[in-house]
Amino acid sequence: MITLDGKNLSLADLNIILNDNVKVELDNDAIELVKKSRLAVEKIVREDQTVYGINTGFGKFSDVKIAEVDTRKLQLHLIRSHACGVGAPFAEVVSRAMVVLRLNALLKGFSGIRIEVLERLAYMVNNRIHPVIPQQGSLGASGDLAPLSHLALVLIGEGFVWQKNEQVPAADVWQTHNLEPITLEAKEGLALINGTQAMTAQGVVNYLAASKLAYDSEWIAAMTMESLFGIVDAFHPSVHEARGYQEQMDVAERMRNWLAGSQLATKQGEKRVQDAYSLRCIPQIHGASWQVLNYVKEKLEIEINAATDNPLIFDDGDTVISGGNFHGQPIAFAMDFLKIGMAELANVSERRIERLVNPQLSEGLPAFLSPQPGLQSGAMILQYAAASLVSENKTLAHPASVDSIPSSANQEDHVSMGTIGSRHAYQIIENARRVLAIEAICAAQAVEYRGVEKMSKALYTKWQEVRAVVPTINEDRIFSEDVEKLADWLSPASH
Repeated sequence: MITLDGKNLSLADLNIILNDNVKVELDNDAIELVKKSRLAVEKIVREDQTVYGINTGFGKFSDVKIAEVDTRKLQLHLIRSHACGVGAPFAEVVSRAMVVLRLNALLKGFSGIRIEVLERLAYMVNNRIHPVIPQQGSLGASGDLAPLSHLALVLIGEGFVWQKNEQVPAADVWQTHNLEPITLEAKEGLALINGTQAMTAQGVVNYLAASKLAYDSEWIAAMTMESLFGIVDAFHPSVHEARGYQEQMDVAERMRNWLAGSQLATKQGEKRVQDAYSLRCIPQIHGASWQVLNYVKEKLEIEINAATDNPLIFDDGDTVISGGNFHGQPIAFAMDFLKIGMAELANVSERRIERLVNPQLSEGLPAFLSPQPGLQSGAMILQYAAASLVSENKTLAHPASVDSIPSSANQEDHVSMGTIGSRHAYQIIENARRVLAIEAICAAQAVEYRGVEKMSKALYTKWQEVRAVVPTINEDRIFSEDVEKLADWLSPASH
């Protein structure tokens, strides 16, 4: 059980909530803050004070006063009208993350929402009631309005929920659980949808997948090193200490550990003086991607505990301020940075694949690792596929955050496009995983020509694991199936 209080949720906590189905509970102190905040909203409504989103319209309609009798209707109209998401839905794990993160943000006690609504969100997490949320339609400022509106629809008994990979009407699910849908009171609809939880939820899933893939990329690269008689001197600690980047030093250390005891890796001068950059510079290139991952982690751990709706209520309701914490620029930048870091892991992997399959570069390996060069093509088109994925990543890596289109009659005149960046980062990570799967297939094949008995003990274990998923290439076959199987095995969901 993880206790949510709006302040101390970590990525490690979130990981087990998402992937180990750990349940959540609400912190008692946070509950008291939520209740105080709600009393402030009720006072504003009772005294007919004019406060944005409580008794006014939204966006360009912020100057339109709403009568007390219509405050419920205002919230209902808000959710329905803003549920404009289109396209394929987010993965169910992203939807789960969205519910957890919105709940955690509202527990900070700045949003004026009733505790009953938060208890229902917790119930959704603990009973795996995950909204179906379309991916497209958010500008990443004024919050992720469209995606979060689809989340809120489920609370009011509308929209759809995932149940055994099928989309089921939310009303039917609440009936099954013997619960009535929530009727939203003043401010509550706005509190639910003003936030960055779509881009952040996808961002968290991205980070968890990317960090695993970054570790996997190192043993895969080490196996390629063995296949090409790579020179281990390049990983000497003194080289990396001389530059001073901790991430670079860490990668070099892990590469030394992977290659410890290898009879295939060489010393400088044994076969050649130095390797190509894609081998020699693994700590520098992969280490730089780890710097990106560390930056992304830092921003996500702030954002998952942030109050991102508007207005925010302070001092027991004496201070109510319309601000802009819903603006997704910090996460937009982080996701664009993540795109570049992961695209580069794929770029350098593809260059190593080329060295494994190109007979002019592969130190005597059969052309394209073919069991019968000429009669059989071997890994020739595997390299094509990797090159295609890498090229696609280059287009996806264009920063979403440099774009902005004004909305709401120019009231919202600068937006982050952070959700687009987050979605594209996910696509890049998926592509990069397939590129690294191709490198692993090629390296596992190549090292057999060298003699697996000469591998380091650690890499021999990895070679056995790869072979349990993808058999030796004794004859040309449908390699697409191999790539997908190994990419699935490399994904966080399989471990």
